[in-house]
Amino acid sequence: MSFGLEIDGSGHLTPSLVRAVETACAEAERGGFLAVSVTAAPDDALTYADVALVGKWERALRRLEQTPATTVSVASGVVGGTALDLLLATDYRIATPDTRLEVCPSGATTWPGMALYRLVQQAGIAPIRRTVLLGHPLTAAKAMALGLLDEIADTPAAALAAAAAAAGPRSGRELAIRRQLMRDAATTSFEEALGAHLAACDRMLRQASSGAGR
Repeated sequence: MSFGLEIDGSGHLTPSLVRAVETACAEAERGGFLAVSVTAAPDDALTYADVALVGKWERALRRLEQTPATTVSVASGVVGGTALDLLLATDYRIATPDTRLEVCPSGATTWPGMALYRLVQQAGIAPIRRTVLLGHPLTAAKAMALGLLDEIADTPAAALAAAAAAAGPRSGRELAIRRQLMRDAATTSFEEALGAHLAACDRMLRQASSGAGR
């Protein structure tokens, strides 16, 4: 498998890691697809970064979430810390059967990122309460049932290749717009969302009309 970004969640959050995500995003925006490998979780002895660096990390993750490229992650083993952050920010998530998602290592404080926010936003409070409050990891099967994973694969290389083939014609500005419309649906009223949806419809109809006229 060829990955544009490989994240080992056992390490420290560093400026070089932030730059790696930003560089991968820039390359994906030109190529239309980004494959990400995520694994490992921080141990009890991990020294956390300062708030300014965490802020830069979250801005890099937000860029990943909003990129016009399709993003696919492949998870394996225990996944926590920066690895979990990356996983939750991608479009399509493949995992090996041994994958387990952890919010924080046993006995440690909560990882200082937005993983909690993304977990609750994507799966709801009740399904992940034990994971957050009691430290119970989410197995691959449970995470898939909650919609946090899309596929469990014994041969992730084949699953990644299939995802890349399916994503081919769907990357670009339209992908970014569809993502935003889905996020808005979870947080805004019908009336507030209507304008954005009508604008998207107008854009699509104009494109269709332009194509029919050629």
